[in-house]
Amino acid sequence: MSGFPSFEYRDNELYVESVPLSHIAKTFGTPCYVYSKKVITDAYQAFDTAFADNDHLICYSVKANANIAILNLLARLGCGFDIVSGGELQRVLKAGGDPGKIVFSGVGKNTEEMRLALTAKILCFNVESEAELNALNQIAAEMGKIASVSLRVNPDVDAKTHPYISTGLKENKFGIPIDDAERIYTTSQELTHIRFTGLDCHIGSQLTELGPFVQASDRILSLVSRIESKGIEIEHLDLGGGLGIRYHEEETPSIQEYVESLCTNISQLNKRILIEPGRALIGNAGLLLTRVEYLKQTPDKNFAIVDAAMNDLMRPALYDAYHEILPVIKNDINKETYQIVGPICETGDFLGHDRELNSTSGDILAVMSSGAYGMSMSSNYNTRPRVAEVMVDGDDVHLIRERETIDHLIATEKILP
Repeated sequence: MSGFPSFEYRDNELYVESVPLSHIAKTFGTPCYVYSKKVITDAYQAFDTAFADNDHLICYSVKANANIAILNLLARLGCGFDIVSGGELQRVLKAGGDPGKIVFSGVGKNTEEMRLALTAKILCFNVESEAELNALNQIAAEMGKIASVSLRVNPDVDAKTHPYISTGLKENKFGIPIDDAERIYTTSQELTHIRFTGLDCHIGSQLTELGPFVQASDRILSLVSRIESKGIEIEHLDLGGGLGIRYHEEETPSIQEYVESLCTNISQLNKRILIEPGRALIGNAGLLLTRVEYLKQTPDKNFAIVDAAMNDLMRPALYDAYHEILPVIKNDINKETYQIVGPICETGDFLGHDRELNSTSGDILAVMSSGAYGMSMSSNYNTRPRVAEVMVDGDDVHLIRERETIDHLIATEKILP
């Protein structure tokens, strides 16, 4: 269990911190997301400590998991936030986040979102196109404000990750081509309501090698040198996120190794460094509890049909992603190979293939490493209410999101007269 801190077996029963998961399943039902406050706190503090010798700001990537209890915990730790929508901005503010520690990323910010962010006085807009830059300048002028901006540049670096979560290649929709960035910065005097304060780069998610990070930071270093030679001062460098976690057998860099690789050359510039971790802060802090409803044997395969589904955890269906699946009560005798599948009417509705389990109907399973891009990507497909979320703090258990009901789902719908 070394890959899942704060989740361990005690007398063959799986615990989160000091609480048996069977107790949570009995109290709150299944499916249910469960998070460890300690793992989140320890991950944030590991980033903060690794940057101790550098002026820095850690901006949690809200899209990874936007529950306001998690946002509030991180805000109290001193964390900033990386947002990609007006809705995420409002979540952060309601959770007590400091607007002066918010960066606004994303390729499609609309007029209303820009106005909300300017009113809130966020730290910086990470702008991803010239069209967006011109629109932001116009809106800031109408409001009588100056927008602080970093250009998100696309360094054309292969992140060596799943193509759906690679963001730094020239064919990706994200960022401004690095060869265009110098020209845009040097024409900034024409944008009377824009103040360039930083430079931003993000190459992808779930990266397990340091090489792409180093390659991207070296290209940013060269670009900063060229920009500042034109008399334009860059105050901060936003180096994005993307550090991978262990889902199965990945060999991932430590947080310390990751930060050291970023800072090797960048720190000589004496700039403030921003990073945008999401998965690395929350991914291994959470799991999805699910109950086995039926066991089904066919001539070709054995199926364990569980009450969680692709609408609760999309990653396996979307990316063919692997999540460790552990029994809450461990029994290593007479294991069989099962396909772990949900009740949704899609062949792609699975949580895991070819898993070795000794299982019976009613058993509780834990789908590990589900803290990031689990609940935040969930849906109501097949009119399935979204699940409850629980945070564990030592031996205390807190419900941080109630389970939805059918009445919640249909409350805004209207029948024709």
